Amino acid sequence: MRPKPLRIGSIEIWPPLILAPMSGVTNRTMRALYRPFGLGLTVTEFVSSNALQHGNRRTMEMIDQHGLEKPVATQLWGDDPATMARAAKVVRECGADIVDINFGCPAPKVTKTNGGSACLRDPDRCESIVRAVVASVDCPVTVKMRLGWSENALVYLEVAQRAQRAGVQAVTLHARTAKQFYRGEADWAHIARLKKGLDIPVIGNGDLDDPYLAIERMRESGVDAVMLGRATLGNPWLISQIRDLMEGRDARALPSAPDRLRFAIVHYRTMVEELGEARAVPQMRKHLALYLKGIPGAAMLRERIMRIESADETIATIEATISRLESTPLVAA
Repeated sequence: MRPKPLRIGSIEIWPPLILAPMSGVTNRTMRALYRPFGLGLTVTEFVSSNALQHGNRRTMEMIDQHGLEKPVATQLWGDDPATMARAAKVVRECGADIVDINFGCPAPKVTKTNGGSACLRDPDRCESIVRAVVASVDCPVTVKMRLGWSENALVYLEVAQRAQRAGVQAVTLHARTAKQFYRGEADWAHIARLKKGLDIPVIGNGDLDDPYLAIERMRESGVDAVMLGRATLGNPWLISQIRDLMEGRDARALPSAPDRLRFAIVHYRTMVEELGEARAVPQMRKHLALYLKGIPGAAMLRERIMRIESADETIATIEATISRLESTPLVAA
């Protein structure tokens, strides 16, 4: 299967492969490191529209870019149409090619203020937010959403159709409800239904942890693109594998464990350079834990890394692991 390029307004995206916005994860450093693996579009961490009003330094960092990402989308969350519109103007001025509206995040810190997936409890408010944001910027506006707040309130089709009428130019659907968080399985039958119910592009999201499965889901649902999230953490090579299949090649083999850890060190050092040791060391622990997946002795290594406060010591630990792996036969963990 060779899909067509994704078109969002006047923007053409190839391949139709998108990195999902992930809080505390998809900062500009990680996006710049992951983009060369074959992404067609990256999305910033999702940003509070309220926080943007105050120009907080950390908040502005979240929407910052290296200039290496073109196109790039910035995702906003909030529950007030006027505030969301003002925030959209800010991120557009800061270089966003696309403004994405978050109707999908299930995290309590977001939903307790009626943001993210909590907006789906009120389709009228969703439409008001969309109309305000579309009217405020001169670039495409998209929406990322879940099926609904709960199983007995699946409003995704209604909200998406109203968003389309309001001027949204693509919709991403994560096929779980807000109440599910990440439990159970994403139900791609709903994504296929949404694709049939809209005239604008639909992007499918949820449980795409295998390159062949991603292509199968894309073919079966008819979506215009797929969005990858948690499955790429510690495994950016998944992106390259899916791109290979999209371009008609066999999916390349995953790199060896030592080579995976060499890239982990590059990721680690880049984060330290960008953020400073005090911030990078704790942030990188979760990434290193995932890069170590499947490596002999991974559990003990993770436990050790969680206690290390020094970047140099952490890197030395990973380098020693590479040496051990290269000097002894690899045995299944």
